Amino acid sequence: MTVSTLAPRARRKMQPPAPTDPVTRYAMDVIAGKVVAGAYVHKAAARHLSDLATGSARGLRFDAEASQRAIDFFPLLRHYKGDLGRPSREHPTGHPIVLEPWQQFIVGSAFGWMREDGSRRFRQVYVEVAKKSGKTLLAAGLGVLLAFFDGEPGAEVYSGATKRDQAKLSWNDANMMVSKNPGLRKRIKRYALSLTDEATASFFKPLGKDSDTDQGINVHGAIIDELHVHADRDLIDNLETATSSRRQPMIVKITTAGVKRESVWAEERADALSVVEGRATDDSMLVLIYTLDEGDDPFDEAVWPKANPNLGVSVNVGTLREQAAAAQRSPGKLAAFLRFRMNVPTSVSTRALAIDEWDANDGEPDIPRGATVYAGLDLASVQDLSALVLVHRDDDGIHHVLCRFWCPEDGIQQRSRNDGVPYTDWVRDGYLIATPGATTNYAFIREELHRLADEYDIRELGYDRWNATALVVDMEQDGATCVAISQTTSGMAPGWREVEKIVLEHRFRHGGHPLLRWMAGNVEVETDAAGNQKPSKAHSAERIDGMIALTMAEARWMTHIFDAVPLVAFR
Repeated sequence: MTVSTLAPRARRKMQPPAPTDPVTRYAMDVIAGKVVAGAYVHKAAARHLSDLATGSARGLRFDAEASQRAIDFFPLLRHYKGDLGRPSREHPTGHPIVLEPWQQFIVGSAFGWMREDGSRRFRQVYVEVAKKSGKTLLAAGLGVLLAFFDGEPGAEVYSGATKRDQAKLSWNDANMMVSKNPGLRKRIKRYALSLTDEATASFFKPLGKDSDTDQGINVHGAIIDELHVHADRDLIDNLETATSSRRQPMIVKITTAGVKRESVWAEERADALSVVEGRATDDSMLVLIYTLDEGDDPFDEAVWPKANPNLGVSVNVGTLREQAAAAQRSPGKLAAFLRFRMNVPTSVSTRALAIDEWDANDGEPDIPRGATVYAGLDLASVQDLSALVLVHRDDDGIHHVLCRFWCPEDGIQQRSRNDGVPYTDWVRDGYLIATPGATTNYAFIREELHRLADEYDIRELGYDRWNATALVVDMEQDGATCVAISQTTSGMAPGWREVEKIVLEHRFRHGGHPLLRWMAGNVEVETDAAGNQKPSKAHSAERIDGMIALTMAEARWMTHIFDAVPLVAFR
């Protein structure tokens, strides 16, 4: 071989060997752009690669075999939902759970990085990702792994949530996945709400803030699912402080983005960001945040994998497209789309209706005498506004509304100055009824209901229990059918969905009522963990009483839309 044939090889840039472990392989693919990932995932990948090179100086090492063992554990568990849970000839008890590369990175990192004394490096794991990405499944598997396959005698592992029913979600997934494997089922027994291995005296249990067993615990592992719904730190602090006697405990926090305000989630995320961005040094915390980058267009499908690493796996592209289209039409749905499907934190509250869409429905309502109507009544406070809204749906599916508003006469000018709206003009023009004195006289409301009942067939009156007890008793004695409507998301979401729908589809006639219009522009929504929304007085900066009444009226109409038997009418 001549020198000339050796020279080109000497000049050729040497490539590093391909990584053999899936954790490092994923990190390198992220850095190389082979995986569509946001800035925070890039930083997590870079942190892993940097620690491989420099971590030994801090007493850290990566054990690829330990990492792979944790990843290889998951196929012992079985899917039990959907197509993958359906038995087949090859998989008679359901398909094994095979982690996607991003999940392998999380699990492999958590169990592969070690300290100088041989214990695990990471004691805190923070994972934030859009909904439907398999968070609960991952959480459940980690709970089983920590409880029964981590070599910890007497391991106590908890699925923690604000309510035990919520904590049972990931625990139930674990229970079902274990039960599908005969070998695991033989070793791990279920006793009430506990998965237990009697041989090692280890267990995995759900634990809510409302549980009576949250004292005296000795935590080896804890799974906190949906961190964003925690209102206070009580349960989390209790779990974290109860790890002090364990050699290598692990607290896993898996969540979707919350809202930008003072909250447990906001505190935890701020801490996680300081670590992953390198502003704080904490070798005990692993952070993965899957979200869009600043400036990304949330309707550009090319960026969707940044928040949805399971896109095309557990996240259906078609469904995501449908929700994106709805979000482009509705401000309220936009906030939910950003937060739950793009994992972008939203503001404390979200304007729900575009006023232009509302104004497009300003045709005059037409409710014939004797027409069937459903009513909603929001009494608020005796010193505040009260609202009554009647809804009639005609044969063409158009919803016609009739509104009544009351407020105390005394102090109305001061109220106008405080709220910045012309209450006195609305009284003059007949849109608002001022009752004599400093408080709203509910007798006026009762009298108006009687007059309206003579004109229309009021089938039901939906009301908020707050402040309504005495008046409701009187109306029921008058023959009214009154139904208390919970002001929770479950109670209000069906009616609110209908309000949004008819406004956007221009199947709504409100006649341009100025007081209702003002309130429609004030409505800001509250969204629960499932993405259901309701108008929120707490979040809305201004009054929305009329929209609450409208939502309750629509809720009662929705309840009886398919009823064939007429209800007793209020006369």
